[in-house]
Amino acid sequence: MFSGGVVGYPSEQMHEEVACIAYYFHWSLTDILDLEHQSRRRWVTEISKIKQ
Repeated sequence: MFSGGVVGYPSEQMHEEVACIAYYFHWSLTDILDLEHQSRRRWVTEISKIKQ
């Protein structure tokens, strides 16, 4: 029986975001994980622009 609950953020995507930000900005894991999801995605988008 399905018990319901909150669907979590995809683990693979979270790891990719953390790795990207940590690699380019050298921020700590704690600092990155403290970011709101939208903020973390925004930083990844900005890094993608830099890489081009």
